[in-house]
Amino acid sequence: MKTVITYGTYDLFHYGHLCLLKRAKALGDYLIVAVSTDEFNEIKHKKCVYPYEERAAIVKAIKYVDEVIPESSWDQKVSDVLDHHVDIFVMGDDWRGDFDFLGEHCEVVYLPRTPDISSTEIKDDIRGGKGII
Repeated sequence: MKTVITYGTYDLFHYGHLCLLKRAKALGDYLIVAVSTDEFNEIKHKKCVYPYEERAAIVKAIKYVDEVIPESSWDQKVSDVLDHHVDIFVMGDDWRGDFDFLGEHCEVVYLPRTPDISSTEIKDDIRGGKGII
């Protein structure tokens, strides 16, 4: 059995998130998604629309996801990989190279993002009054 892990905030869940999770799951048998906690988002200077519990529940409901864990710090990735016996670490390719250090513990894969969609752009469109919602 191959275990895959990925990380993210998953605020304003959208089609790009779904595509990333589907492609991550296709790489293995068991997909763990680490969703960033509200406290960790504060450290990253990120403001979410939905609290951690709701974001985690949405992600857990996706059929490709087998387990959701909290992401509480930048430094937990090595211990997560070791503790969960992860075979493949997956991130979007905008992070290319940032997690190569995990290569001594597992395979590191950077997947292309879905073009023309991001939570940041959605939030900007809403704030700018472009009539999205």
